[in-house]
Amino acid sequence: MGAIPGAWGWLTTGTNWTGTDGVLQRLAEHLVLTSVSMTIACVLALPVAVLLGHLGRGGALAVNLSNIGRAVPTFAVLVLLIVATNSARYWPTIIALVLFAVPPLLTNTYVGMHQVDRDAVEAARGMGMTGGQLLFRVELPLAAPFVMSGVRSAAVQVVATATLAAIPGEGGLGRIITAGFAQYDTAKVVAGAVLVAALALLVEGVFLALQRLLSPTRKARPARRPARPTPQMEFS
Repeated sequence: MGAIPGAWGWLTTGTNWTGTDGVLQRLAEHLVLTSVSMTIACVLALPVAVLLGHLGRGGALAVNLSNIGRAVPTFAVLVLLIVATNSARYWPTIIALVLFAVPPLLTNTYVGMHQVDRDAVEAARGMGMTGGQLLFRVELPLAAPFVMSGVRSAAVQVVATATLAAIPGEGGLGRIITAGFAQYDTAKVVAGAVLVAALALLVEGVFLALQRLLSPTRKARPARRPARPTPQMEFS
């Protein structure tokens, strides 16, 4: 049996979805790991990027430093954290994922704040808006698509990279892949990879919908014009 038909057979077998090692359990672990990592990364990166973009100072340095962090492999960071902390629990993986998610969050948010239409900002300032009102009523709404783009990019990357949690023996969909390798079961490896890819695509779609929903340029449906009455000809 080939890898693809074998993976389909594995995914359509009900017993593979239940139990402590089933897909549903591993999916729940993967979602928790991703959610915790993304929440911490957003709390750390978004306020800093918003403030730097609002002030217009220090943002370029912060973005360059965060981009340098992208060059460091997440796997290497994970191994170093496990060795340094002498722990195989979730925290080394979470820290590695947070460091991986911060650069796109910081970069996109700062760029979005920095590229807000200056005319709109000056007009709002001329109307007497305070700094806080300017930030929350003008700059953040206009920068929202860029912010959501960064969140979407980071979330998809974290979902895919969270499979590394299986390396130190923790949960997540990566455990299905590592178990398949250990059992020399190619179909199981492919099935685990398909599940990770499907979850990443689902997250991509959800955040893309949110990004479009928050776009300030989203046009409302135009009101339907009333039909013009058909002129009638009179015959004498």
